Amino acid sequence: MAKDKTGSDRAISKRGKVAAPDAMPVSSWSEIAEFLSAAKAVVPGAAGSGRLVFALDATMSRQPTWDSACQLQAEMFDAVGKTGGLAVQLVYFRGLGECRASRWVKDARQLADLMTRIDCRGGQTQIGRVLRHVAEEAQNKPVSALVYIGDAMEENIDQLATTAGELALRKVPCFMFHEGHDPAAATGFREIARVTGGAYVRFDQNAASELAALLRAVAAYATGGRLALEKSGGPAGRLLLEQMKPGRPGSAGSKRP
Repeated sequence: MAKDKTGSDRAISKRGKVAAPDAMPVSSWSEIAEFLSAAKAVVPGAAGSGRLVFALDATMSRQPTWDSACQLQAEMFDAVGKTGGLAVQLVYFRGLGECRASRWVKDARQLADLMTRIDCRGGQTQIGRVLRHVAEEAQNKPVSALVYIGDAMEENIDQLATTAGELALRKVPCFMFHEGHDPAAATGFREIARVTGGAYVRFDQNAASELAALLRAVAAYATGGRLALEKSGGPAGRLLLEQMKPGRPGSAGSKRP
């Protein structure tokens, strides 16, 4: 995969592939200068027993709750980071076509710090680009799961479902965390979760402890498959298992590929 000229993080093209520097939006350099500066300190981790993509919607609709959401998402990162043998990649989109991915790292706390440096920019959702990016990552090396956090969906659900089908073929379940009550997002997120054999969870800013438990359950699945999730116990694991029916694309078998 290509890197941008900083060697720190990568822009994702509209077709999902990593964009060359000259293909990135002109405005993105000033908008993400702080992010890139911090990203220089992130050290790639060695190959682990699982790989988890953590994707964020950073468009302007999330601005009213962004500060509290960042704190909540940082706690989610911390929950994932406590699971050994798991490499994590941060992906986010915002603004006019900006979609970026960090390198794969083992220290999720560093990614949490990078996330707090992102601010919101007006623009439409780019869930399709996120899904295509994850599919391409999984083509190069297996990806255990995708965790997505957002509040809206402004894309064609049939097209998203088609891309989600590619993830299903690569055994990448999508765990869709829905902030708010937007009905279109609820429908779309549920469908992506269904197609990939993942799970859908709606949350608000008062659900920090519950979400941390859910992320620990996802991390358990990412490192040990369905069997590890079953052994983790607790209401969070049971909630995910209820949706991840045996035999569905993301839940077949007890081990990740």
